[in-house]
Amino acid sequence: MAASDRMVLGPLVGSIDQGTSSTRFLVFNAKTAELLSHHQVEIQQKFPKEGWVEQDPKEILKSVHECVERTCEKLQQLNIDITNIKAIGVSNQRETTVVWDKTTGEPLYNAIVWLDLRTQSTVERLLKRIPGKNKAFFKFRTGLPLSTYFSAVKLRWLLDNVEEIRQAVDDGRAMFGTIDSWLIWSLTGGKNGGVHCTDVTNASRTMLFNIHSLEWDPELCQFFDIPMEILPKVRSSSEIYGLMKICPSLKSGALTGVPISGCLGDQSAALVGQMCFQDGQAKNTYGTGCFLLCNTGQKCVFSEHGLLTTIAYKLGRDKPVCYALEGSVAIAGAVVRWLRDNLGIVKTSQEVEKLAAEVGTSYGCYFVPAFSGLYAPYWEPSARGIICGLTQFTNKNHIAFAALEAVCFQTREILDAINKDCGIPLNQLQVDGGMTNNKVLMQLQSDILCIPVVKPSMPETTALGAAMAAGAAEGVGIWSLNPGDLTAVTCERFEPQINPEESEYRYARWKKAVLKSMGWETSEAPSNVISKVGLRIESTED
Repeated sequence: MAASDRMVLGPLVGSIDQGTSSTRFLVFNAKTAELLSHHQVEIQQKFPKEGWVEQDPKEILKSVHECVERTCEKLQQLNIDITNIKAIGVSNQRETTVVWDKTTGEPLYNAIVWLDLRTQSTVERLLKRIPGKNKAFFKFRTGLPLSTYFSAVKLRWLLDNVEEIRQAVDDGRAMFGTIDSWLIWSLTGGKNGGVHCTDVTNASRTMLFNIHSLEWDPELCQFFDIPMEILPKVRSSSEIYGLMKICPSLKSGALTGVPISGCLGDQSAALVGQMCFQDGQAKNTYGTGCFLLCNTGQKCVFSEHGLLTTIAYKLGRDKPVCYALEGSVAIAGAVVRWLRDNLGIVKTSQEVEKLAAEVGTSYGCYFVPAFSGLYAPYWEPSARGIICGLTQFTNKNHIAFAALEAVCFQTREILDAINKDCGIPLNQLQVDGGMTNNKVLMQLQSDILCIPVVKPSMPETTALGAAMAAGAAEGVGIWSLNPGDLTAVTCERFEPQINPEESEYRYARWKKAVLKSMGWETSEAPSNVISKVGLRIESTED
């Protein structure tokens, strides 16, 4: 590529996409939204006890440095000048909780991952302090039910169970953050002046944040007994938070001095990357879990059907905040990995599509993958995974098909809830995430929803959303979010191919299976029994 060609390329934006099982760094052309290069590193998950899911925050940080350095090397091999990277955005797995020592820069415990179930007894203890044990007691302040899913209960568990963290809080050394906060603090200097902040989308997933005032809520912090001084400063999703600093220990510094200017929780980032800026526009991301978000604009809509109210984005300090209704499914892509790693019926995730395609039916077999209980719309922590409707004829192909169908049925349940809450049924579903490469799944999804499913040809919408927020930030200004300037996206469409009666019959049977999955687990069960019968949680990434 000649020097003149390099100039034509124009400004570039980098995007850190830190997900549940991998980290990626991607670089986009700010004018065309074209993906130029990327690098990906898998992240190890630890399962120290049944239902516990942890990650090493230092491994996560190291993976970010590695992805940045490798991507920059790839760009240089393409003769692309990395000094054209003018901003960096961060998108992250949400709710996952980290506490670290600001004097040493060291984590004080492993990160507790969003899927983790250890806090069930903490939730039950907290519920006893709420009138009528009402899980939705804080809904109108936070948009969320009291659940193991959100950061406040994870942080409460850490304060109750980890002496090093209690001591650090007493000494004024402790900092709390979700993954975005840990990364931004570390990348902007860490113990040497790192910026301790988060954005409104990530803050809205902690259960400590008032989604109306856009501030940490003193009464919620008091209820959970969380010291407010350990919380990060809450900023908009698009502004300059700080500049990248060199990391001598990891020999990482290719982008030193570049501003970090975008930050969005991964599902909000995908909503922005899918350009769902209008009221009523929705997207579904198929990753470890499945997350359907519907933009409700500047209006905070509260669900009557088990959905969460969350902050979609606030794209600038002086820009309005926009809200979304969200349906969260814990296990989507994770069920495919479970078939591979736990049952061993496939060697690669891609084989599941082949197995399912060979039979084209589950032959009456239904799989409810409630490995972490059921999230939306049920919020039923007592549920556990079941496979039912088995006969002597059932084989691994039917189970593979049922696993894919389960992802689609769970999405249907959320879509039904969104349609009831919004009153205007969606006429198509925009999709993204790693699982959307599975054509059998996408066709199944259209059949079960009875509406078209639309997949963008560039599937990295989460990273794209964070890059858009970073490039559009005040002081950067290289990415226009004006509707007329947004790049037209080419898409693949999947149209329903079965009649609605068959779809409804299968969906009714699924509902029956869901009822049978509930009420399996109680916190009173002896721990040795749980350890024998519990299901190991695996996950994959979007």
